[in-house]
Amino acid sequence: MEAHEVAELVKKELPDCDIEVRNDGNHYLVIAVGERFDGLSPVKKQQLIYGALNAQLAEGTIHALTIKAYTPAQWAAQQG
Repeated sequence: MEAHEVAELVKKELPDCDIEVRNDGNHYLVIAVGERFDGLSPVKKQQLIYGALNAQLAEGTIHALTIKAYTPAQWAAQQG
């Protein structure tokens, strides 16, 4: 599965977020930025993204998934 395909699946579930996906084989990094993450715990943020990719994780298309979810303010601070 290509990174852009994973990004499309996440974007379908979280259309109000900016999504970036990087991959190395079947290991993926998903970076999501959106206001919807404001006030959510890290676990709740991850659950939103896992929900979009549950089928691919269950069937093994995605073997490993790292999630980084930020509000726009958190993302700006992260960028320096």
